[in-house]
Amino acid sequence: MFSLKKLFGKEDKFFDLLDAGAEEARTSVQLLTRFLDTLAAGGAASNLDEFVQSRRKEKRIRHQMTEELSKTFVTPLEREDIEELSFALYRIPKAIEKIVERLSIYPGRVPHAAFKRQAELLTLSAEAVVFMVKSLRHGADLNKISEANERLQYAEGEADKVMLGLLKELYHGPYDAKELVILQELYEMVEQVVDRCRNAGNIVFQIVLKHA
Repeated sequence: MFSLKKLFGKEDKFFDLLDAGAEEARTSVQLLTRFLDTLAAGGAASNLDEFVQSRRKEKRIRHQMTEELSKTFVTPLEREDIEELSFALYRIPKAIEKIVERLSIYPGRVPHAAFKRQAELLTLSAEAVVFMVKSLRHGADLNKISEANERLQYAEGEADKVMLGLLKELYHGPYDAKELVILQELYEMVEQVVDRCRNAGNIVFQIVLKHA
């Protein structure tokens, strides 16, 4: 076990910003899940302001992180690690906002069952990322971080399997060419968010290994 708090000293602002970024990433996943549930229940696409605000909040967090790094002459961790993790977290709400925008204008019937398993894997991934990022503040146990990282790798592997199954269904189902292209793109966009969560987790894992 190691303590990054000793490395950061009184620079809790970095922890605060990274924690906030991870929480906002999880919030965007939760919003997407509720959005899909609304569509599954027959409701219309809700106002997208929540998704826009989530992405903008994450963007503000990232900009504040950049500003704090520019004002800090000596950083306790490599600047590249802090910047890379901040950017990885920012990319999650940004990608989810795009997914919801596409779903809101999709003219066909949204295949809710197809998105359900993907949403479950997204939730698993987001929870793992929040745990890993927040573990940095109080000292990260390498074993626990490794377990969380394994959950992310599992989610990514399952997402690949789900994606293959969805593609098979598309290729053999009663879809016209336009519908097939649109749904394939939507499925791929959701899978990419799982990949982005995995990327954020990998960065945390590498930070922990450096100081183990």
